[in-house]
Amino acid sequence: MSKTVLTNVRCFAVGADLTGNSNKIELSSEVEAKESTNYGSQGWKEFVGGIASAELSGEGQWEASDASKVDDASWSQLGGVGPWSVSANNDASVGSLAYLMSALRSDYKLFGEVGEVAPWSGTAKSAWPLVRGQFAHPPGTARTATGTGTGLNLGAVAANKRMYASLHVLSVAGTSTPTITARVESSVDNTFASPTTRLTFTAATAVGGQIMRTAGTAITDTWWRVAWTISGTTPSFLFAAALGIQ
Repeated sequence: MSKTVLTNVRCFAVGADLTGNSNKIELSSEVEAKESTNYGSQGWKEFVGGIASAELSGEGQWEASDASKVDDASWSQLGGVGPWSVSANNDASVGSLAYLMSALRSDYKLFGEVGEVAPWSGTAKSAWPLVRGQFAHPPGTARTATGTGTGLNLGAVAANKRMYASLHVLSVAGTSTPTITARVESSVDNTFASPTTRLTFTAATAVGGQIMRTAGTAITDTWWRVAWTISGTTPSFLFAAALGIQ
């Protein structure tokens, strides 16, 4: 990816797409520097890495009175931990760069000066590592039946590493309890002739989000995809999903 002007950063917070309500999104990650200087340090300070952390902060235009709006989503998420997925200035298409993490919605600010567009700002602080991966399902494609997504060559998972997966259910329509159960599958190649289910999300019947990760054991499969089972009468779901190894 070449140098870019930020015009289309996508931000998904649990079950809300904040893209149309945000004009600033910042991600940061750091590792504490713990001094370990000793008599063998040859006159130089010496440091080792301590506890790592990550943070997402955002701001934009305030809207309310719908579960998809920033005010409703921020109030319902405040003090809770859930998935956040951010694109790298793209449309969150399959295979595009994504950053995802499980994070605590730690603060929410709203309103400002008279005559100005009503603003909001907020912060989410990491509960899991900040993961660099790819989007595995686009937010604008409605799904009405059981199916599978596009395979991604994300590579094998080494021992003590994990596959992380975020799911953001952005809208639900239909009757007789429309339900979507998403899962993450892996395969030895792009044919997915005999896929293995690695993670299964809890069945979802409403707007919301989930994030999962594998147990930390090695997985030699290199191809990955999201698949889903849909039930109900005239069901329709919009959702975004991202995968990454950390």
